[in-house]
Amino acid sequence: MSKILFFQTVHSTPRIHPRIVTSILSKPLIIPSVSKCYSPIFPFHSISLPALKHHFHSPSFSFPSSFPTRAFDDSSSSIETQNEKEEKVGEQSEIEEYPSGEMEYEKISGWKSFVVKLKMLIAFPWQRVRKGSVLTMKLRGQISDQLKSRFSSGLSLPQICENFVKAAYDPRISGVYLHIEPLNCGWGKVEEIRRHILNFKKSGKFIIAYTPACGEKEFYLACACEEIYAPPSAYFSLYGLTVQASFLGGVLEKIGIEPQVERIGKYKSAGDQLTRKSMSEENCEMLTSLLDNIYGNWLDVVSSSKGKKREDVEHFINEGVYEVEKLKEEGFITNIHYDDEVISMLKERLGVQKDKKLSMVDYKKYSKVRKWTLGLTGGKDLIAVIRATGSISRVRSPLSTPSSGIVAEQIIEKIRSVRESKRYKAVIIRIDSPGGDALASDLMWREIKLLAASKPVIASMGDVAASGGYYMAMAAQTIVAENLTLTGSIGVVTGKFNLGKLYEKIGFNKEVISRGRYAELLAAEQRPFRPDEAELFEKSAQNAYKQFRDKAAFSRSMPVEKMEEVAQGRVWAGKDAASRGLVDAIGGLSRAIAIAKHKIKIPQDRPVTLVELSRPSPTLPEVLSGIGSSIVGVDRTVKELLQDLTFSDGVQARMDGIMFQRLEGFPNATPLISLIKDYLSSL
Repeated sequence: MSKILFFQTVHSTPRIHPRIVTSILSKPLIIPSVSKCYSPIFPFHSISLPALKHHFHSPSFSFPSSFPTRAFDDSSSSIETQNEKEEKVGEQSEIEEYPSGEMEYEKISGWKSFVVKLKMLIAFPWQRVRKGSVLTMKLRGQISDQLKSRFSSGLSLPQICENFVKAAYDPRISGVYLHIEPLNCGWGKVEEIRRHILNFKKSGKFIIAYTPACGEKEFYLACACEEIYAPPSAYFSLYGLTVQASFLGGVLEKIGIEPQVERIGKYKSAGDQLTRKSMSEENCEMLTSLLDNIYGNWLDVVSSSKGKKREDVEHFINEGVYEVEKLKEEGFITNIHYDDEVISMLKERLGVQKDKKLSMVDYKKYSKVRKWTLGLTGGKDLIAVIRATGSISRVRSPLSTPSSGIVAEQIIEKIRSVRESKRYKAVIIRIDSPGGDALASDLMWREIKLLAASKPVIASMGDVAASGGYYMAMAAQTIVAENLTLTGSIGVVTGKFNLGKLYEKIGFNKEVISRGRYAELLAAEQRPFRPDEAELFEKSAQNAYKQFRDKAAFSRSMPVEKMEEVAQGRVWAGKDAASRGLVDAIGGLSRAIAIAKHKIKIPQDRPVTLVELSRPSPTLPEVLSGIGSSIVGVDRTVKELLQDLTFSDGVQARMDGIMFQRLEGFPNATPLISLIKDYLSSL
């Protein structure tokens, strides 16, 4: 097998500042849910125009006079009519077909089986599992895209997926019993887990789902299992999906704050949240399209899994589904049982005596079982995987935790080490990020581009890879995304707050002495822009957008005119992004690995070694946050406090799913903003 490098970070908390800022932001997206809506703004701020300009004047990155056509490969489903496909084939000068990366299960037998049994005998006590055990996993709450250290709690997508692979080949595991409860993750991760459930079923072992509380996302996962059980009092809320957007225009108007926003890209709605009181037509169009994608995909998968017509499933949902008995009658669940009854059923199925306990191994313990013990060893070819998760920043503060976002200087260090090493045949960059600092994203883009010049680089997208996240991905030779990955968002929003009326209301005064015509541009929160300042403001935004759009066109080998059609700040679902040339293939990390093998010209059945360059190690703030949460039960509060200490160069505010982006370069923020933060937090 080939080794993979994992570089991981977590969302840093965005901040608000009254001064001017030019940002490349994604739209304020909301992942639809039954009762909640998660709407992250994809921040991409503090853009360095000279830095961007440098790349276009660099002789090594000049624009080609002609652009080779990129082919989109969706191994799972067709999204084009036959006529459209024929037209596309006529346009394309070269088409590269990518391997699907689907798991082909082959039972370990012969002498390999003997070696595996021997390894199990000499394994450490914490890696031992009883024969005939059932693997239990509780899928609930937040699921991280990065690996967890021994001090970290919660679920990790890589470890969940690895557990399914190990359980498929482990002769000690009879089957899997999944507890699926409300999930706090995007559809990209859900799709990846579902794919691994289907792969596990190829082993012939059983997999059963237990759903005491179930919405659309949870039922989507459960449908991949052979059987679904629920208690009589189960809470099912299969009512359909919603998407929401919140607006602060009226709130800011009442407290005397006037946002002055310049938006480049008609779908760029981050500024709308501050200036408008209702949704724009463009924003409504985009969110409706995203919702249609998610809902349509959900109907297709559920109807296919349950052997029903799509129209029948939609009709059933529109009747309002909450009764467990009705779900059983219509064949959406297998039966109504409590947890202990399901376990008793499993005991009977596995031939365990009634007075004996069913041998079960949980997620955390089974994560300690090494793949080596099961004979799942790698090959001589090494593939590096870099995990980039969270909001993007340029440097890390001394008090930030390992899960505080993508830190460019650390990612760049790893990229350079891989580029200089001859050990690694290819690199996979796993991105799950809504964006962040534009300068940091540009610096990483440059390093990834240099890396791609020396060896194959594949970008694998998770839930979100928009704005700065897409900026990183577009430097790779091939981009792989899930059907419902949120990506794109090539656009610019610039803005500042005019706090003059608020200052007047509370009796606050600020006077500025300046030299230079535009010196007060960064210190003019007490008044609106002058006409010449507003003109400069608009020009800088236009220039920033042009740089971002042109670099995207260059990276994707696409004419600027065509890129303009898919840019405009619009966020696309992965499937739609692929059909428009922003993504090359649909799939998860396994497909990215298969494409990497294809690029380095090795057989798909040859194992590779995936190398994790650096595992996350807990720092003192992370350990203290865990201790604080166990004492007072406010884990989130403690972590936010630590992040406040970490990013002392600005102020942050978060309300109703809206993120205010953190700005760098303003260490002496006015104390008045703290008052505004407190006021907004109390609403």
